[in-house]
Parts: sequence; structure tokens; C-alpha cells
Amino acid sequence: VQLVESGGGSVQPGASLRLSCVASGFNFGGFDMSWIRQAPGKGPEWIAAINSGGDSTYYSDSVKDRFTVSRDNPKNELYLQMNNLKPDDTAVYSCAKGFDSVAYFSGGPYHFPPPGSQSRGQGTQVTVAS
Repeated sequence: VQLVESGGGSVQPGASLRLSCVASGFNFGGFDMSWIRQAPGKGPEWIAAINSGGDSTYYSDSVKDRFTVSRDNPKNELYLQMNNLKPDDTAVYSCAKGFDSVAYFSGGPYHFPPPGSQSRGQGTQVTVAS
């Protein structure tokens, strides 16, 4: 299993970026997928998820209405379109296999797979600064 993110960079507030995640080694189209970010000195934060078929999406309040998650199952790719970026969006963004829907719907603690594991990529850096 491999998850490789790309598309990060340094941008000014208000700019947009599109992150990609290429998946291999598993049946991508059979799994829900998530995006997780980790800001410097902070714990990981779940921010978005999409179901296996791509017709249901979920967002944290911190990114809702600014970020859009999508996927292309034939290409084994996951995307995160990020608009109106803010300095607080500065973080390492990683894609993850699966979606902790229990945590999402119950408001309980989210279970984060370790970065670089078979369930989560190493991530791509996004820096937002003027």
C-alpha cells in the first residue's frame, strides 16, 4: 500500500492550491478516503473525507465552504481543492485510507493512522503567509 501526496507549496492568504494523492497497492475504489493535516507544534486534525463512490463528502468546520474533496477512482487519485487559504491552514497535509465516521457523527476522538504507514501518506507541506 502506498499513498503519495503532491501539490503543496507556499502561497499568500486568499490563494488556492490543489493537492493530489496517488494511491496504489489496494482497491482504491472500495475505500472511503480522508485528508488529515498537522500544523507545526500541534496534533493532527481531520479535515475532509469522501465515500468510496465519491458522492458523499464530509468536512470539518475549519475548512467547510473553502475546501472541496474529490476523487477519480479509475486513476486511483484523491484531490483536495483549497480556496481562500488562510495562515491557519499552514500544515502538512496527508491523505488517509478510510474515514472514521463514528468519530465524525458522534463528535468523539478521531483515530489517526501514523504518517507514512499503510493507511496514511507522508504528506505535502502547505504554507500560507504574506
